[in-house]
Amino acid sequence: MWPENLKKESNRPFTGEEYLSSLKDDREIYINGERVKDVTTHPAFRNSAKSIANLYDALHDPAQKSTLCWETDTGNGGYTHKFFRYARSAEDLKEQQEAIAQWARLTYGWMGRTPDYKAAFGNVLGANSTWYGEYEQNAKNWYKRIQESCLYLNHAIVNPPVDRHKPLDHVKDVYVTVDKETDEGIWVSGAKVVATNSALTHYTFIGQGSAQAMGENPEMALMFICSMNAPGMKLICRGSFEQAANLTGNAFDYPLSSRFDENDAILILDNVFIPKENILINQNVQTCKRWFAEGGFGRLFPMQGAIRFGVKLDFLAGLLHKSLECTGTLEYRGVQAQLGKVVAWRNMIWSCVRAMHASPEEWHSGSVLPNGDALHAYRVFAPQAYSEIVNIVKSTVASGLIYLPSGHKDIQNEYTNSYLEQYVRGSNDMASTERIKTLKLMWDAIGTEFGGRHELYEINYAGSAEEVRMQCLRHSKMTGNMDKMTELVELCMADYNVDGWNEGTGYE
Repeated sequence: MWPENLKKESNRPFTGEEYLSSLKDDREIYINGERVKDVTTHPAFRNSAKSIANLYDALHDPAQKSTLCWETDTGNGGYTHKFFRYARSAEDLKEQQEAIAQWARLTYGWMGRTPDYKAAFGNVLGANSTWYGEYEQNAKNWYKRIQESCLYLNHAIVNPPVDRHKPLDHVKDVYVTVDKETDEGIWVSGAKVVATNSALTHYTFIGQGSAQAMGENPEMALMFICSMNAPGMKLICRGSFEQAANLTGNAFDYPLSSRFDENDAILILDNVFIPKENILINQNVQTCKRWFAEGGFGRLFPMQGAIRFGVKLDFLAGLLHKSLECTGTLEYRGVQAQLGKVVAWRNMIWSCVRAMHASPEEWHSGSVLPNGDALHAYRVFAPQAYSEIVNIVKSTVASGLIYLPSGHKDIQNEYTNSYLEQYVRGSNDMASTERIKTLKLMWDAIGTEFGGRHELYEINYAGSAEEVRMQCLRHSKMTGNMDKMTELVELCMADYNVDGWNEGTGYE
């Protein structure tokens, strides 16, 4: 059933106003020891909520709609964001990529868990619904629901990192398990992390991030969708960078963290009822273990992630160029080489994105998935790229990042600003306010708590670095690419033996 707070129209996406209204549902969110009455007005969440609302409004903007939207394929005669409907051709994938990039540019690449991130999950529910067996109809229904309104989902699939020295069946008081089951559904309790931006979503997908997460315990082998205002659902949030930014400064001082903070939280389920129609896997260990490899989400979300990351690198490369201009070091040969490396990382990510649609792979129900080789290359190299780019910024902009006044009030004070105009002006005839504005933006990107969290986020976005590389290796074996590579070696070795060149090679 539709929750009462969600709009009833199903032939178009939410508007920004409707999206904000849909969050006023008495969800149980805690921050700084207090329960949040309304996430759309609370200083820890309101600007981030507005940033998401802007994405929904773009779907109704005539200037952007053709880039962002397609007609639905559910038979309702409506339209939706292109990534909420599964692709059937290389051209479809290309158009989806353009729509994802358009949305990502509205947040300059700084919001990673926007509604199109989990649209990848909705997509595969539609294209691969038969995989869910007895819950096939649930998958079909959710594909339709997610697509028709562009519902905002997120996920929490990692078990809390506590008591890892104990066997799994000894931590049932921590991990999500079934308390009770009836014909109507299941009651579950336990916790998951890290529920990024879930405070601003409609539903959260609860599942397992790896086969090891449940062992052989059926009561932990679960995948389901839970409303954010379900009785017993709770989020305990980390500190808000948005709230801190607005307490200590304004948009001039913290232009990113004051509006793009995706709050991370501990998600707790305290005897929460999950209706049967929201269940996808119920206490089936083997099916749960196969989900990441076979369900399809792991083959689709990286495309959205790569595009959003590419937009972010566009932003950082441009900001680094501007920062180096105002510090007067852009003409140094070594600095140019470092900036060139940032541009090369940016080019490689966008090359992976283009390869994803240029050579797609056929999948279920006439759908196509992004090219797997390109997808795995992005997942392996993106964390390396981000860490190196952050270090390049720190070493090239250097003390320029801290040779700054405390904030906007120093500029608004005529006395102190008279000195700033003289002693903090930039190179290349840049006025002091412009220099300060540029470097404050760069500091917010890489030096504040917001910036530090983003580096951690990008390094761990795809999960364990070791596991991501092993997945790349497994993919090469599954597709036959490793066989082809070793065959090339065997072909070379067939040219010679211990006595020299084999007959017929033409070598002497």
